[in-house]
Amino acid sequence: MAEEKLKRVEVDCDFCVVGGGLAGTFAALSAARRGVRTVLIQDRPMPGGNCSSEIRMWIRGAVQPFRKETGLVSEFEQRNIYYNPALNASLGDATLYAMLSENPFVDAYFNCSVFDLKMKGDRIHSVTGWQMTTYTLITVRAKLFADCSGDSILAPLSGAHYTVGREDRRKYDESLAFSAPDKKTMGLSLILSARETSARVNFTPPAFARLYADDNDIEDTSSMRRDKLCRSHDIRNNDNLWWIELGGDGDSLHDADKVRGELMSCVYGVWDHIKNHGDHGMENFDLDWAGCLPGKRESLRYVGDYVLTQRDLESGGDFYDEVAYGGWPMDDHDPEGLKRADAVASRQIRLPEVYGIPYRSLYSENIPNLLFAGRNISVSHVALSSSRVMATCALEGQAAGEAAALALERRVSPRRVLKYIGELQQRLIFAGVFLPHTQRQYTKLSLSAQLNLSREERARLFSGVERPVTRYGENDITVREGESLVFEWEEKQFIKGIHLVFDEGLDREWLPGKLKKFAYRLHSFLSDRPLEVYAGMIKGFCIFADGKKVFEEDNNFLALRNISLNVEAKKLSVVWTKLRKEGGARVFAADVW
Repeated sequence: MAEEKLKRVEVDCDFCVVGGGLAGTFAALSAARRGVRTVLIQDRPMPGGNCSSEIRMWIRGAVQPFRKETGLVSEFEQRNIYYNPALNASLGDATLYAMLSENPFVDAYFNCSVFDLKMKGDRIHSVTGWQMTTYTLITVRAKLFADCSGDSILAPLSGAHYTVGREDRRKYDESLAFSAPDKKTMGLSLILSARETSARVNFTPPAFARLYADDNDIEDTSSMRRDKLCRSHDIRNNDNLWWIELGGDGDSLHDADKVRGELMSCVYGVWDHIKNHGDHGMENFDLDWAGCLPGKRESLRYVGDYVLTQRDLESGGDFYDEVAYGGWPMDDHDPEGLKRADAVASRQIRLPEVYGIPYRSLYSENIPNLLFAGRNISVSHVALSSSRVMATCALEGQAAGEAAALALERRVSPRRVLKYIGELQQRLIFAGVFLPHTQRQYTKLSLSAQLNLSREERARLFSGVERPVTRYGENDITVREGESLVFEWEEKQFIKGIHLVFDEGLDREWLPGKLKKFAYRLHSFLSDRPLEVYAGMIKGFCIFADGKKVFEEDNNFLALRNISLNVEAKKLSVVWTKLRKEGGARVFAADVW
């Protein structure tokens, strides 16, 4: 056999994650930060998936006020603003890669596509991938697996239950579902980025580009698309021509390469129209980059112990086992995309509040050591139209990684983690994740301490919610440069560390334009300016144990700091040494453990 002539590598670990988009990257990273030996297998040369420099789709999530996703996805944004203030797409890849590479417990194999697996009974024993850059077959054996591949590659290989397409409205009593089931999905999009210059730039289209000689030549004549094409409204407002979408009316998985070719002709044709057919005011814009790998919205979805539906989204999803949340509108794209002349690009129904996502939707109902996160979780098609966006997927990935770590510690299956769901939720909050229906439980060490705060300030600091919910001033205290926060006990205590949450500007008013949803730039304009770390973020602080300095930070740019101390003391003081703006800064949590 040909396989016998190829180099083989065999790897053993505790947790194997297949797929390196945001869901998979953060599943691997959250487990690794718990000390779990983790392997990440990614079929592309960089992490990030749809938000990588290879595809460049925006990260999107909850749109309700103060509901932006925190945790690892927020840390990624904060790191990217600090290290990559111009928001260069390739440096964005590097920022995410750095988060992985600095952790010794995770090994990542890039350019590696999983194509086979071995079972032991009803459990996955190993997966095998082909790493095309090294001509090597890599087999990974693990105790637990997570499929974050988007396309659910482990489902057909393992026999895990899955579904594809749109259910009829009777199955889950969903008013937005269709009268009859089908196999159609939302489509794939290919995007481009433009760069504004100071002089006219000409464009000659490649031979395969589709000709849109007239504004009315675009197949969809709805104002949503045609006006954007005619006025180039998208590019001038840093939008991404997401409506150049095809492939949902066929097989979005197996026809993906054929669809890629069709989308490339459309993308270059749209740019040709903008530049050469009609007066669109784009004379000085150059084509900076055009994608070759489409971003995919939907293919296979796993079936877990719970299927999230439209009714859950509309009711707020108050689940006892919530481990993530969503808040993007129900945003169902027409499967035919550009082919459909009588339909809008998508129908969006905004949700009044965010909804919880249950842990039961993140593991397989029939493969006991399989978790999943991303656009392939256990949801109906209608619910997927909201939960599929990347910030939501990132939260799911972080939850899956934390769950895997807890399962391994307790020596139980992912399903049995439900017995420890409260512990899982507290771990997620400790790691920065906001859960809309679950409050933080503070340590006895913190609650038994005397603090140099008023009763009202103490109540806000220990409110159980580590962010603004409707406004600032609900769950925070204001600190000023040179002041300190003091914990004091009658006797010496052994202090392992302290959990601090600073203001990260969740009102998003400090970011310009489209960046308010997530700091991501696609097009380049002459007016662009580098971003700066949020001015309300505390820059410097020191920690003293009985007067002895045990920690110092003079250039902080992260909102969440879980700092190990391992000291004995009767008094612990946090001194705020540097603020970025006058008038003070906000602290949302200070919990000693």
